[in-house]
Amino acid sequence: MHTRFLLTIFALSIFLCHSVVADDTEVADFVADFNVTPDVVYGHKYGLALTFDVLTPKKNANGAGVLFMVSGGWYSRWAPPDVLAKWTKPLTDHGFTVFAVRHGSSPKFSIPEAVEDVRRSVRYIRLNAERFHIDPDRLGVYGGSAGGHLSLMLGTASDSGNPKATDPVQRVSDRVKAVVAWVAPTDLQIMVWEAPQHLPAYEKFPALDLSLAQAKSCSPLVHVTSDDASTLLIAGDKDTLVPIKHSRNIYAAFQKAKVPSQLIVMEGAGHGFQGEQHKRAFDETVAWFKKHLK
Repeated sequence: MHTRFLLTIFALSIFLCHSVVADDTEVADFVADFNVTPDVVYGHKYGLALTFDVLTPKKNANGAGVLFMVSGGWYSRWAPPDVLAKWTKPLTDHGFTVFAVRHGSSPKFSIPEAVEDVRRSVRYIRLNAERFHIDPDRLGVYGGSAGGHLSLMLGTASDSGNPKATDPVQRVSDRVKAVVAWVAPTDLQIMVWEAPQHLPAYEKFPALDLSLAQAKSCSPLVHVTSDDASTLLIAGDKDTLVPIKHSRNIYAAFQKAKVPSQLIVMEGAGHGFQGEQHKRAFDETVAWFKKHLK
């Protein structure tokens, strides 16, 4: 898929496609207030390593961990920590330890495989909470677009682990306590290529070449229950790629199930936010995690 196309429709994942920063001095100033532990391996598949970066505040760390889903169109690309920081610094500035999680990327790997990858990342982080100086019971997750979808899957379709698993990581819960999802797909059943009503634009995303059965299993809307994580949804009412009905429908389901939840509608915004709306989205994200991971 052409990089320019990805940048246009996935403004939230711009860091995935750019690695250019202004100058070394600016980068040094930008990352001076947190430590970076790059490329922590949380699993392997087909001879490849699954990795995340850890961004830890140097001062006033609050003991809560927040996973950032590095995903746009279910593509997951590596980026230098200073570029990632532009999307994680609002959290580290407020004391959160952020884990920038990469999953097996489309088109090589499917959405169900990406879901399993990010589930494993939560299990691994919880198992190694002492190593990362965080409380295993205070984990949140956030992301935009595909990253928002994966965040919602962790909030709605996680489990307590398999006590009989031979792999110690798989014995650990992958549940999170709080979720923030920006412009997130919530029902893949109307997006996959098999769906009669799918938009032609979706055919540009190999990840959406799924059966309807697979789409259902990977749709957060289907999995909503009363024990789901507290969830903040932020969406633009002019989004033509992932229409706001995705957020409205799952918000209604959360309300019916009495899950603590909120929907913030950015008036006039499309698939991503700019300027003051972008700042507001991050302010609301930080406030949500402060409230629900305290």
